[in-house]
Amino acid sequence: MAPPQGQMRPGRQLAVLGFIFVVLYLLVFFSGASGSLKDRLEPRLGLDLIGGTRVTLEATNSVDGKPPTAENLEEARQIIESRVNAFGVAEAEVVTEGNRNIVISLPGENRDLTDVGSAAELRFRKVLKGADGSGTAAVPPPAATPAPSGSPAPSGSATPTPSGSAAPKVTSSPSGGQGGMAPASPSPTPTPSASASATPSAAPSASEEPVPASIEEQRKAVEQKVGTPAWQAATGLQAPADLTADPSLADKLKPFGTLSPQEVAVLPAQMQFNVPTIGCAQLDKRPPASISDPKQQVVSCEDGASKYLLDQAKVLGTDVDDADAVLDQTNAWVVSLDFSGDGQGKWTGLTREAFNNEGQACDATALGQDGKCRVAVVLDNKIVSSPEIQAVLTGNSQITGNFTQKDASALASQLRYGALPVTFEQQEQQNVTATLGASHLRAGLLAAGIGMLLVIIYAFFYYRLLGSVIFLSLILSALLVFGALVVLGRQIGFTLTLAGIAGMIVSLGVAADSFVIYFERLKDEIREGRSPRSAVPRAWIRARRTIISANAITLLSAVVLYVVSVGTVKGFAFALGLATVLDLVVVFLFRHPIMTMFARTRAFLSPRVSGLGRALPARNQQQTQPRNPRAKEA
Repeated sequence: MAPPQGQMRPGRQLAVLGFIFVVLYLLVFFSGASGSLKDRLEPRLGLDLIGGTRVTLEATNSVDGKPPTAENLEEARQIIESRVNAFGVAEAEVVTEGNRNIVISLPGENRDLTDVGSAAELRFRKVLKGADGSGTAAVPPPAATPAPSGSPAPSGSATPTPSGSAAPKVTSSPSGGQGGMAPASPSPTPTPSASASATPSAAPSASEEPVPASIEEQRKAVEQKVGTPAWQAATGLQAPADLTADPSLADKLKPFGTLSPQEVAVLPAQMQFNVPTIGCAQLDKRPPASISDPKQQVVSCEDGASKYLLDQAKVLGTDVDDADAVLDQTNAWVVSLDFSGDGQGKWTGLTREAFNNEGQACDATALGQDGKCRVAVVLDNKIVSSPEIQAVLTGNSQITGNFTQKDASALASQLRYGALPVTFEQQEQQNVTATLGASHLRAGLLAAGIGMLLVIIYAFFYYRLLGSVIFLSLILSALLVFGALVVLGRQIGFTLTLAGIAGMIVSLGVAADSFVIYFERLKDEIREGRSPRSAVPRAWIRARRTIISANAITLLSAVVLYVVSVGTVKGFAFALGLATVLDLVVVFLFRHPIMTMFARTRAFLSPRVSGLGRALPARNQQQTQPRNPRAKEA
């Protein structure tokens, strides 16, 4: 027999709740899970519970060694925190220490944080010249003669080899723009000359910036180290040295091969490029920000073997509006670049300049297989790729290559949150234990367990049969919260800390208040003369507004606290909001339906069993009391 119209069907709500449980715990056991049953049921714990990794980064503003400003240090701290938390609530602690250091603490031992403090200064520079970057003083092979088609013919093994198809390159995004970029082909070795009267490069010279006093002093120290003959020989070079013309030049330039990367960084760009004994092993290890000045020509290496002289940076990382790690049509990971309005114009201008080889700035060693200039994508001190420009690009582009998802996501995160205004060097990395946190956790769980036990004992003593509703509701809420913690830890990186546990305990207090509101409203309805079966829906309608309002205020407080707070306080707010939402699910899909089912039982009508106390006797007495006879007028 179908229930009357408008009557509640509690079985439907309970079925929906059961479906939620099944889906949630299927995700717990099979979505991104591996290992034993214990491993599948283990949530992601925070630094204070399982220990973690702590890294100290020392900040410098530039190669002059001056400390950064407080504003730059704070901006760097915020960017690093955004990078660490890019995939969710990771509970990272990023704090400044003194006027130079930033300390990063992250849950989990032996975490790889090497790229977190990288400057991520993206520059797009036109390749002007290429040379061998091995750093050896061996005599290079003769230069190759350019082919009649205008494309340089490949040379011998000592030739600098640009990135091939496997190396990252910039291509036109399928969603916009015309033309594209191709990976560069092997370029011939330039015909070097050690003569000071050699023809200078056709490339326009960069504007000469005043050399800071500290840099000039370091250059003088380098000059003294290598000796006057070596310094004068290097200064007189107008192109990469041809050791076949003057074999004695190899001995003169040999001291440059003993320089440290820090010492090489202070040398002029032309000297870094022209001296063959300065190799990529030294150039790649230069201090951060060694080639960050966009107004200067610089020298950088690609794949640790090819050394290039690069033009001024016409397009910067700040011209990139957004960067995302995506899968392209070949199912390979790429970094998609969206340029800003001004940045798109700069990018189009740079590709036009490279495509047309304006002013013949690129010599034969810098041209690709189609005789076009190449543009180097420079990230910090290294070249990510140097593709040939095949057409003028008017749309967005992609950085492609042999990226894994982790590599592409890390690069996109660095570019998305911007370049750091301060450069860093990692001073130390150490694993920290969670001895204190573990003891606090045991004490906190013991206190929470004792408190919950007292609440359940009081609930059964005061509400009796209704106390079982409280007990089952709390158990279901705990199971939902636990399952959600496990899934969120895998999907968005949420980590459970002591602060998060405190937020969940606070939410249990809010849940207990909703029980009191509902049950006391139920007693009021029965005292007013209604039967228990009819009192349950009426009490629910009136108590529902109060319950929703109380939970909404708690949820709103959690959202505000999450937005304005940082660190562990943010985790407290997230846990409080999550537990509050799941409590509302239990209220609507379990508490009210189970109360409707209890109201149909005979035990619910017994004051001693139901826990309704004096409400039922008062109602029975009201029903049996005879009505007062109406007084008759005399």
